[in-house]
Amino acid sequence: MGIDKSTLKAGGFMPQIQKDHYSMRLKVVGGNISVSQLLQIAKIARKYGQDYVHLTSRQGVEIPFVKYEEIEAVKDELAKGKLELGAAGARVRSITACQGGKCCPQGVIDAGAVARKLDARYFGRQLPHKFKIGVTGCPNNCLKAEENDLGVKGGVEKSWVKENCVFCGACQRVCKRKAIVIEKGTATFFDDKCNHCGKCVKACPKNAMQGVNGFILSFGGTFGNEIVKGRNLLPLITDEESLFRVCDATLDFFEKRARKGERLALLLKRVGVAPLRRVLEKALVSTGE
Repeated sequence: MGIDKSTLKAGGFMPQIQKDHYSMRLKVVGGNISVSQLLQIAKIARKYGQDYVHLTSRQGVEIPFVKYEEIEAVKDELAKGKLELGAAGARVRSITACQGGKCCPQGVIDAGAVARKLDARYFGRQLPHKFKIGVTGCPNNCLKAEENDLGVKGGVEKSWVKENCVFCGACQRVCKRKAIVIEKGTATFFDDKCNHCGKCVKACPKNAMQGVNGFILSFGGTFGNEIVKGRNLLPLITDEESLFRVCDATLDFFEKRARKGERLALLLKRVGVAPLRRVLEKALVSTGE
């Protein structure tokens, strides 16, 4: 019986130019791997590969030069190390994330925790084409959210409490976007310049600048053969329940409307963004009941 290469690829075994050799892709969520898993990966790469691993552009780990006849043995070794195979083909891929607010002083959201929840909800779901999700902790955008079919970026929805303000100018000084001007006892805010970084909230000594942490979403990004920057189609979302409703709606829309082999960016190019925007806005106001 011949080798079903498409099945192997879908299960994380990428065919190499060398006959009957595969680069084995492992599932990595949010870029985090435990030390014990790393040790097991090293053991497998030494025994079944060529004593090295490849780190992919999406925080993944691949072990090249796994022989076809040793695939089942390698799977057993993966199970011992509590490791899972990654996904390829027309499905939701491993979800990337920066360290976010768990470690980074700039982090607005815990990007890793969000990535794990998204992974549990969507990883491996079959779709008309590949679907990539990335989570970045703040507008510094280390994970380049707009490169993904669905990008999630941490952001702060600010508000100004005038009666608390002493017009010290601290918020203006930290705003690199020049979205705040303090002068002669007045404060002017240019919302079109604000990127929701939340630095003004952190800098305010009198709690005049207040903020709610949330999520900025982008849709239809791809940096493959055709480069398209993901578009912001919704206001900042401030709760996880709404985030997941919107993500559900996005994947459902893509599954129903996309042609086989068509990325979300190309679907939006074909039908326009208005149909997706309507679906997203409906999901955002839905009670979920």
